Amino acid sequence: MRFNINRLRWLVLCSVFSFLIVLPCLSVYQSFVAANAYDLLTPSEKYLYDVMEFITVFLSNPESDLDMLKGTTWSASIFGFKVSDPLAVVAQSAAGLELHWPFIATAIIPVLLTIFLGRIFCGWICPATFLYELNSNVAAWLAKKGWVQGQRHFDRRIKYWLLAFMLLLSMLIGSVLLAAVYPPAIVGREIYYAITQNGFGIGAIFFMITLLFDVLVARRGFCRYLCPGGALYSLLGRYRLLRVKRDVESCNDCHKCTSICEFELDPMRDDFGQECTNCSACIVVCPTDALSFSFSSSDTLVQGPGHIGHKYRLIERINMSKQASNKSVDQANE
Repeated sequence: MRFNINRLRWLVLCSVFSFLIVLPCLSVYQSFVAANAYDLLTPSEKYLYDVMEFITVFLSNPESDLDMLKGTTWSASIFGFKVSDPLAVVAQSAAGLELHWPFIATAIIPVLLTIFLGRIFCGWICPATFLYELNSNVAAWLAKKGWVQGQRHFDRRIKYWLLAFMLLLSMLIGSVLLAAVYPPAIVGREIYYAITQNGFGIGAIFFMITLLFDVLVARRGFCRYLCPGGALYSLLGRYRLLRVKRDVESCNDCHKCTSICEFELDPMRDDFGQECTNCSACIVVCPTDALSFSFSSSDTLVQGPGHIGHKYRLIERINMSKQASNKSVDQANE
């Protein structure tokens, strides 16, 4: 039985999303502990207090120890180790018109991981991806009910132009505008608002619009055409070392890999490029195990039809027929 790497990916996505829910709960609990007013809490607040107290039972002083866990996927401090989304660093540097090296250092590990492993943040960590893929399942269910999902296509370079425009605008007005339109930042921020402030901000409306855009206009349209973070990660991971590779001898040209790719890449024709998030969906769906991860600084050139597919066998029969015909002609000439 082969290992389903996509299940591991979903475990990581669920863990990250759960982390974004637990962190603000811990923050609220920390405030309750500092206030020392358990008797004044409402029943729901007492329930939250009791659950968080159970989770943090190993901490001797939650009021100070919980400072070790703060933030979201935009920027966070985990046990004293600070890490930031590269887009957060770029956006803040542009808005402030200066380079703050301690802050830049917090993005070194994500940048290095992207350079070596590609857009794994988009495929494996991004909390918005977790919701977008659930949204894709909803769209598939609606399609079965007769609701046709939007299939419009746009120029993928739009997101790169949008990234450049937003950075330029941030430089001009001195505000981190990208945080307002970047789904991972929005998801983390809105979850925090919902738990700590008992409500959502305007970002929740924007995110809902992106979900509708994916269903009504283009499949995973926001990630493919508009996400500024996706643009930055695509640029950083253009020459990544970890890539999906097709074993042409095992491929049967079934098209399952191409149909399942939400970014409309064409694995069956060795078309991955810098847009690939290494999500492993094509690897898992392949019935002949013709796709796998490999280490290379560039994609394999188009290898042609799979060797166990109908088209390849047809070409082989035609070639053999031509060779036999040429051989007969040569013998006749002799």
